[in-house]
Amino acid sequence: QVQLVESGGGLVQPGGSLNVSCTTVGVYVTSYTIAWFRHAPGKEGEFVAVSTWPGGSKGYADSMKGRFTISRDNNKNTMYLRMNFLKGEDTIVYCCAGSRRKGTSKRTTCEYKIWGGGRQVTVSR
Repeated sequence: QVQLVESGGGLVQPGGSLNVSCTTVGVYVTSYTIAWFRHAPGKEGEFVAVSTWPGGSKGYADSMKGRFTISRDNNKNTMYLRMNFLKGEDTIVYCCAGSRRKGTSKRTTCEYKIWGGGRQVTVSR
């Protein structure tokens, strides 16, 4: 059974950086598409970034380009989201989601069936 185990996040000051990570269990990250979404209470998840297999092609939401970077460590079966220049409006829960289907065009929550538990990111002084 495939699982996604998240870690990272936390509290950071405006302008700072944080990582969140998503480790795959039961599947190699090199055989999986992983996307990051962020969720506000009561709202549909907002697409952040995606990396697809096999080569790790990437895609980003326009509003995240230049600040957020998705990457993977094949040896650790882990996908990372590096968030730089964080702002107050980035305060939200970040979730990773997985699919065996390929493609960086998969940017809606309904295209993913496997989800991590979510990590809170809080940007505040």
